[in-house]
Order: sequence, then structure tokens, then C-alpha cells
Amino acid sequence: MWDNHRLLRSLANLMLGAAALMLLYAGGFWLTHAPVFPVKKIRIQGDMNRVTAEQLKFIAEHELSGTFFTLDIDKTRAAFGKLPWVRDAQVRRRWPDALDITVEEHVALARWGENGLVNTRGERFDAASDAKLPVFFGPAGAEKDMTAMLTQMRQSLQPSGLAPRELWLSSRRAWKVVLDNQLQLELGRNDVAARAERFATYWKSELARLPYHIEYVDLRYPNGFAVRMPDYKAPPAKGNK
Repeated sequence: MWDNHRLLRSLANLMLGAAALMLLYAGGFWLTHAPVFPVKKIRIQGDMNRVTAEQLKFIAEHELSGTFFTLDIDKTRAAFGKLPWVRDAQVRRRWPDALDITVEEHVALARWGENGLVNTRGERFDAASDAKLPVFFGPAGAEKDMTAMLTQMRQSLQPSGLAPRELWLSSRRAWKVVLDNQLQLELGRNDVAARAERFATYWKSELARLPYHIEYVDLRYPNGFAVRMPDYKAPPAKGNK
């Protein structure tokens, strides 16, 4: 073997190549991990009304670690996602020493019972808000359906001048709406939008003109509705004294 000059030359070239690769790897490792490449600038952008600069600064100072090359993008996104009003955060490196972070906030549409909020995408999240919002009461997982129904109810009820204050969905998929004047509408499971439109059609022209307090309107009838008026007293039948 030692007399085989061609084999020895090939072995030497192989060893030199391996050494060169190891040097390149070591150099690359040092280059990416060396403190000479710290993240010096963090630019945060987005339409933010609930997330404060102090919250973002705290995350940037306490949660982000690593150099420009080693900083974990997914962990950085998750760190900003811990803030209650942050729905999503996009993180991008910008050579040579900066991070661009785009923050998307939740936009609250309604409350979920007494626990949490629902955003305009039909996603539940936990945050505090003093805004006057409609309230959803329904089974877990119904957030998107209730978000879509709220939009439909606002449109269907618009001619009445009334708006939904509470939206209820039962386990049997039956709908009930409480309006901003305390009036309750029973809408059932079928033709919900059409039933709400029927109520809106008759509200101003007939129902609102009645000299009685209306507590409840049941619209689960094919061609009409039933009204509950607690202070209404039927007139005595003819012939009765």
C-alpha cells in the first residue's frame, strides 16, 4: 500500500478535503454564533390600538436571545404571541443587524359569555375590554357560526332600528336573540334570517305602536308570530258582567 503512490495521493487529497470542510464548518459556526453579530435594531409595525409599546419592549428585552443568525424565529413569534391582544406576529431578519416584526391585533367583536372575547374572525381569545360588545352564549366550538349569525342579524334587523345585544345558540342549534331594547326573539333552527326579517318588517309599522310592553316574540311559525305582553289584559267577553 505504501508503495502505491496514486493511492497515497488520493488518501492525502481526501484528508485535506476533510480538513478543509472542518475548517469551513468551524469558521461558519464561529461566524454565526460570534457576538460580533448581535441584533441591534428591532422595528415593530402594525395597526396597534391595544398592544402598548411597554409590552413590546418588555418582550424584546426579556424573551429574545441569540445573534442575528441564531435567533429562533418561531420562538420569537411565540413570545410576542403571549400578549393578550396579539393575534399573530411575523418576524423577519433584515441584514445586517435588525429584526422586522409585524404585529396583528385581535379586533374584538363580541364577548363569550363571562369568559373571554371573540374576534372578527370568529376566534376566541382571553383579554380584558371595557367596550360595549354583544354577548355570545353557545356551545364550545360555535364561535365562527355565531360570528356569522351576528353579521346576518345586524343586516336582517336593520329596518327595525334595533340591534342584537345577546345571541344564544342551544345545543340543538336553535337561535335566540336579545335586542338592545330587552326584547327577546325566538328564531328556532330553520329560516333564521327570514324570520328576523319578518320581525323587522312588522316592528315599526305594528308592534312598536301597541300600547303594551312587549317582552317576547316567537317567530317559529310558518306565516306569523306570537307576542308575549305581560301587562295586556283581554277585554271581557260580550254578555259577561
